Amino acid sequence: MKGCALLTDLYEFSMANGFRASFDDERRAVFDVFFRTVPDNGSFVIAAGLAQVVDELNNLHFDEDDLAYLKSLGLYQQDFLDYLKNFRFTGTVTAIPEGTPVFAREPLLTVCAPLVQCQLIETWLLNILNHQSLIATKARRIVAAAAGRPVMEFGARRAQGPDAATYGARAAVIGGCSSTSNVLAAKKFNLPPAGTMAHSWVQSFDDELTAFRAWARVYPDNASLLVDTYDVLTSGVPNAITVFKELKATGHQPVGIRIDSGDIAQLAKAARQMLDQDGFEDAKITASNSLDEGVIASLLEQGAPLDNFGVGDKMITSGSAPILSGVYKLAALEVNGRWQPKIKLSNTREKITLPGQKQSYRLFHRGEQTAFADLIALADEELPENLTVTNVDPLATVNQTTLTNFTAVPLQAPVVGAGALPIETNVLTLQTRAKEHLAKLPESTKRLVNPDRYPVYLSPRLAALQQEMIHAHH
Repeated sequence: MKGCALLTDLYEFSMANGFRASFDDERRAVFDVFFRTVPDNGSFVIAAGLAQVVDELNNLHFDEDDLAYLKSLGLYQQDFLDYLKNFRFTGTVTAIPEGTPVFAREPLLTVCAPLVQCQLIETWLLNILNHQSLIATKARRIVAAAAGRPVMEFGARRAQGPDAATYGARAAVIGGCSSTSNVLAAKKFNLPPAGTMAHSWVQSFDDELTAFRAWARVYPDNASLLVDTYDVLTSGVPNAITVFKELKATGHQPVGIRIDSGDIAQLAKAARQMLDQDGFEDAKITASNSLDEGVIASLLEQGAPLDNFGVGDKMITSGSAPILSGVYKLAALEVNGRWQPKIKLSNTREKITLPGQKQSYRLFHRGEQTAFADLIALADEELPENLTVTNVDPLATVNQTTLTNFTAVPLQAPVVGAGALPIETNVLTLQTRAKEHLAKLPESTKRLVNPDRYPVYLSPRLAALQQEMIHAHH
């Protein structure tokens, strides 16, 4: 998705133009990206999309035709249009690395830049992070339900546009998928491609057995046969077994079958018995057809002998929870060389923002490998050994607690501007990172149904600053 300059809500340009007209100085601002709720009533979100954000920021500019269009609107001063002509992002960005589980209200990404620049990047930045983090999170749930069985991403034709299909496949692999059917995504991100045949292959021949034999001639070492075009048990599986015997006789090893309709649990049980009786115990059974974590968990609870899953629309659109409502809020503003914390208030406590420049930490008891909480602190705040913290969740029954004997691991790192560290772009490496981070979370917070609340705390100074600003504005 190169060329995000105009992928911006109109009011971003209007505010940027207004800032240029209203302020004599190019004051800097700090904006945080965070979310308040987790899709599917989950506990956390898997961060994804950072590599694309960094790439877009490093290449962001306005072409002549972009400027001509903006001028044609008759809304903006020439000084602002001249500013856009030489626009380059000059700020800094810190972010939680892709593949990391992130909890509600934690800054996923923080921008520090001239206020005008901060405003102009909001829309597309949220678009990228919300989408890819949403799909990575859904993929994590589906892969968890599969309990170690490979999950193939099959969603391109159901995705909401080409970019959603391609970057969604990337995010799905970060979330744990083994491969993708999307050839463009496989090429672009060096992902394992996967796929077998469609019903149209079988229908294009005079009969099913002829279709299977034709496939086996062309792909003798990739004979995964779709067996539900006509009837799984009286036609599909018996014909697949016939072809498997012929392949085996010529020294080739059959891959297996795919079932895409019907009562998959019962069909898979019967198919497994038939395959085993003819000596094809190693032949895999793949299930597809509108699967999600709930359906997969149900199939396995019923004892369905399934080896792989192909998941399409429910993952690439996160069908049960299609929105991650990440927001981009002003946290601090530099005025006359001094930083002023900023806060957004609301009648609803959970919508009040966290002021100031911050850092998030994952907390471990010393000598232990499982995290017990996260902490959001002011960026320059030192963390003493004994720390009285406030729960960020306004509905928490225990508002304050004292932490001792812990190790705090910072989560955000610089990725753009001064001090920027190289970011990981290899998607399979990001998948490994996600698995490593997930292994450090309590099992109870990873449950797909009714997960335990993982605590996120505010440091003493941050909690005090928020309360001070609430009272001051009231």
